[in-house]
Amino acid sequence: MAGFSELIDVVNSFIWGPWMLVLFVGTGLFLSLRLRFLQFPVLPYALQLAFSPVQRDRSSKGDISHFQALMTALAATMGIGNMVGVATAVVLGGPGAIFWMWITALLGMATKYSEAVLAVKYRVIDENGEMAGGPMYYIKRGLGCKWMAWLFAFCGAMAAFGIGNMVQVNAIASNVHNVFGVPDWITGVVVAILIALVIMGGIKSIGKAAGVLVPLMALSYMAIGLLIMISNYHLIPQALKIIFTEAFCAEAGYGALIGTTIRYGISRGVFSNEAGLGSAPIAAAAAKTDHPCRQALVSMTGTFLDTIVVCSVTGIVLVMAGLYPDFSEATAVILTSCSFDFFLPGIGSHVVTIGMILFAYSTILGWFYYGEKCFYYLTGYRGIKPYRFVYCFMILVGAVLNIGIVWDIADIFNGAMAVPNLIALLALSGVVVKETKDFQKIRAAEKGKRI
Repeated sequence: MAGFSELIDVVNSFIWGPWMLVLFVGTGLFLSLRLRFLQFPVLPYALQLAFSPVQRDRSSKGDISHFQALMTALAATMGIGNMVGVATAVVLGGPGAIFWMWITALLGMATKYSEAVLAVKYRVIDENGEMAGGPMYYIKRGLGCKWMAWLFAFCGAMAAFGIGNMVQVNAIASNVHNVFGVPDWITGVVVAILIALVIMGGIKSIGKAAGVLVPLMALSYMAIGLLIMISNYHLIPQALKIIFTEAFCAEAGYGALIGTTIRYGISRGVFSNEAGLGSAPIAAAAAKTDHPCRQALVSMTGTFLDTIVVCSVTGIVLVMAGLYPDFSEATAVILTSCSFDFFLPGIGSHVVTIGMILFAYSTILGWFYYGEKCFYYLTGYRGIKPYRFVYCFMILVGAVLNIGIVWDIADIFNGAMAVPNLIALLALSGVVVKETKDFQKIRAAEKGKRI
């Protein structure tokens, strides 16, 4: 078993080595240049579109609204990475890693936009009458590469069991046990039942649940984090100074391909917002929209909200507390809890625990939809019910399992998902530019100006 674990570690280190991180950031930069950094001037309109109470998409093709598609994607991305991932980046890469998370997100907005454009453009209606789309469809229909589409779908279906399922429920079970003393298996049973009640209703049920759960948990967590920042506002300038200073210090590693600070900032940023991974466009493809770019703008806001907003609150509070030098990779999982408790004794750790439970639960929901759509691509509709059963069963397994090796295997499948998706984004960037120019004409007619 030790030999197998070492092999997995070697493969994981290779897949998520510097070349992969360069590919992620390079793709985001390339797409940003081709789109003339569109993500910045259109962000206000994109946010307005995402959260507008007026649903202009009712008569458009699709299964769920812009808002529900965004919330489904955020349900999957806003997980323990927003707490534990940021803490790990700060512990291993220093506070400067937060700056590189921001850079990754700003470029990743163009990546997420491009993914959604292609997902909506190349989506199909499946045999159950629902929209089906994502990288496997734009790789097959846009690039004409069936084997690479199959590879993405297989890795996506498998990754859902790891990063989207077992590691999430394990985090729930561990925190519930530590704070409330509830046995892990009981937590596993409860979570499995709660997940089953939602996923049996398909994307419409998931979209409705995410539309309620994600805003609730994000706003609650943000409220506590902002309360800490406002109450200790005098510490914010120093925290920001540390972040920006250490982002360009010697530890950033200019003598190496990618230094420690930059490496962990980029890698944790990718894990947090999933831009380029190929998961979020699966949800975007289900949205009711009259043009691929309109939903793409909404999808793009997910990267901004996840990393620039939520992760920033976590990161700044961690630096303000200043506890990170005393933590290691093994103990980074509790750094966020300890930092919140530093400012709110007896309350902060409970807030983080409850937030982590909600974040992890929503991630299990969102990743189920991704995994199911990938498995549908491989097997057709006959594979849906078995996949749902196995997915719920693996929640029980994940609650009681030693999760270390599962993280590594899930990382491998995530990396294997990303490679064909990033290749497709680069190859089909011309399609994204063409669709964007077409939408600019529509927006000019709507508002009398270009977006």
